[in-house]
Amino acid sequence: MALKDITLGQYFPGNTLLHRLDPRTKLLFTVAYIVALFLAKQVVSYAILFVLLAVLIAVSKVGIRSILRGMKPILIIVIITGLLNLFYTRGKGAPLVSFWIFTIYPEGIWAAVFMVLRIAMLITCTFLLTYTTSPILLTDGLEKLMGPLKTLHVPVHELSMMMSIALRFIPTLIEETDKIMSAQKARGADFDTGNLLQKAKALVPLLVPLFISAFRRADELAIAMECRCYHGGEGRTRLRQLKLKGIDIAALVFAVLLCVGIGVLRHFGL
Repeated sequence: MALKDITLGQYFPGNTLLHRLDPRTKLLFTVAYIVALFLAKQVVSYAILFVLLAVLIAVSKVGIRSILRGMKPILIIVIITGLLNLFYTRGKGAPLVSFWIFTIYPEGIWAAVFMVLRIAMLITCTFLLTYTTSPILLTDGLEKLMGPLKTLHVPVHELSMMMSIALRFIPTLIEETDKIMSAQKARGADFDTGNLLQKAKALVPLLVPLFISAFRRADELAIAMECRCYHGGEGRTRLRQLKLKGIDIAALVFAVLLCVGIGVLRHFGL
């Protein structure tokens, strides 16, 4: 897996319906979709959620290749989770296969399939959020949604800004890591051979220059924000004011109906 395959935090500019939605709508819709995923129990529920996700990907015009490339870093986690559900889910009837300490029941197969689908769709849904929402709008949306916490003296603006900056700099740090690895490979470093422990040890020399680069970028960002007279959220104005439109209200209503519908299907074992 190449580092360039990690696409978390990237933003793909566009003018699609998904790009034009209010960031608060997309955040709440993502939460509702995740809730619906955990409510889903059987084939019908997962099929509905899968079709909905496919429609959202098509509308966003991000491209299925970008989605699949972003899934590569978590592939090993998905495989391990699927195997654990496959071998350690007990069924009521006779097992299909039994060898050594492993036993496979029909319920285990279904549990593994549903768990893999759940993780894949959950990650893809969150990818769509960052792919179609710029860091600035994401910060504004988070701050608006967490606005009621200001009454409890929670630094909402600062928290939103930190989350957005962290998300924004993931691709930058990945690119920096790739450059450092290429420079060290040109000097004879070997990151590809050996077992897993040896590969992990080979990555240790990357940490020092990577941390230095990260702290340098953080210092430059802090200086740039101070030069622009940034002093937190008090009294700040925004170039773009967030306003919920009709399509946003419709999307939120659909999100609520989706959770209710999946809950009803769960009640009937679907």
